[in-house]
Amino acid sequence: MKLRIVHRTVYRYGDPATTSHHEARLTPRQSEVQRTITHELDCSPSPATRRARFDYFGNRTNYFGLIEPHRKLEVTATSLVETSHVYLPDFELTPAWEQVAERLRLDLRGDVLQATQMRFASPLVPILDSLRDYAAPSFSPQCPILVGVQHLMGRIHADFGYDPGATDLNTPLATVMQLRRGVCQDFAHVMAGCLRSLGLPARYASGYLRTHPPPGQPRLIGADASHAWVAVWVPDHGWVDFDPTNDMCPDEEHITLAVGRDFSDVTPLCGVILGGGRHELEVSVDVQEMA
Repeated sequence: MKLRIVHRTVYRYGDPATTSHHEARLTPRQSEVQRTITHELDCSPSPATRRARFDYFGNRTNYFGLIEPHRKLEVTATSLVETSHVYLPDFELTPAWEQVAERLRLDLRGDVLQATQMRFASPLVPILDSLRDYAAPSFSPQCPILVGVQHLMGRIHADFGYDPGATDLNTPLATVMQLRRGVCQDFAHVMAGCLRSLGLPARYASGYLRTHPPPGQPRLIGADASHAWVAVWVPDHGWVDFDPTNDMCPDEEHITLAVGRDFSDVTPLCGVILGGGRHELEVSVDVQEMA
């Protein structure tokens, strides 16, 4: 499947911003099931400086700086991505979750060590007793790890209501657990925290999900949105993705943008601004299948 993604971000400032420096993680990742064919990042006003690098987690990161006064900043990332079907292991045949947790505690070899760093608390995902208690019913003794993860995903989907007005970027995870409401970012943080509380590695993924309009209604350009889900590491299989917002394992219509410990590692666009006063933010995303 070939998918064209247009991610547009607009900042409007009350006062002129004299100088600003920004970091963008808007380039889809390369993997065995995803290939970025083309990618363009357009900025208005035109940056005075630009450079690209890979961050610690292997995400393509673009830095740009503006030195002319401006009241509006528009950043448009346009990508053409080819995705492939994701072949999942037999969940029943995966090792018991206790065995995975023990191996991660003792094995310091390359791929295991890379997964181990995703077992610990992170800036937005603390290890809480409430998360451990919530996860426990899904992980009975000797339960295959992916059977338990799938069960946990289904419970989060059933128990937490999707409510964009219930939380914001600064809502603590403990509050989300109390409210049982939120958005995809919150559900991914909850699931990651549940897994880490049991000593299992959970990686936060940001990206996009191609949506479909209701029958008989036209597809609205720009009506898609950024999305978030979780991946868990399994010996001999690597990272396996789970989407608690939709109670499904991501496949061809999920596009991975960046991965990290939590949202703070994968923020699509962040920066430091001199001046500007109050600002308004507008974000639109369009994901369209290409012939």
